[in-house]
Amino acid sequence: MFGTLVFLAVLAALVIYLIAVFNRLVTLRNRYRNAFAQIEVQLKRRYDLIPNLVETTRAYLAHERETLEAVVAARNQASVDLAAAAVQPGDAGRMAQLAGAEGRLQGALGRLNVTLEAYPDLKASQNIQQLSEELGSTENRVAFARQAFNDAVMAYNTYRQSFPPVLLAKRFGHPDDASLLQFDDSAAIQAAPRVAF
Repeated sequence: MFGTLVFLAVLAALVIYLIAVFNRLVTLRNRYRNAFAQIEVQLKRRYDLIPNLVETTRAYLAHERETLEAVVAARNQASVDLAAAAVQPGDAGRMAQLAGAEGRLQGALGRLNVTLEAYPDLKASQNIQQLSEELGSTENRVAFARQAFNDAVMAYNTYRQSFPPVLLAKRFGHPDDASLLQFDDSAAIQAAPRVAF
């Protein structure tokens, strides 16, 4: 009788532990998914600002059409890749596509900034200044959201790889580690972007 009670107590403790591991894995996965949702919000905000910046500069820079079209094309591709990444945040392939698209968008915006520097009247425009400030603020928010996402992914991966969750993760529906979101210019993105007009 005593042996049966001990066995039932050990079994109950084991079941409670397994439930705790499962719940912790789910909690950590939901945290990194939520963190990615915050990145998505900020990137969409930036994608919404870019057409306004392009339209504002279009009248001034009619002969710089190629630069403006490159910004629009890079923005559209980044938007498509963001939507794909939002379906499975943490998926390595989708994170790499999003990072590449963001790198191309940053490059196009950089070329636009260089072009705008050559036009003092445009730099002085109140609309351009306001849009530039909003874009810079959004860039900072993207950096903070990306850091929060990467921190949440690291916490998930660390727990998932620790013992004994590593033995149980696949059985509980967590087959792979989540992937960090690292942009092509990871070193440069640590500093706030400079948008000077």
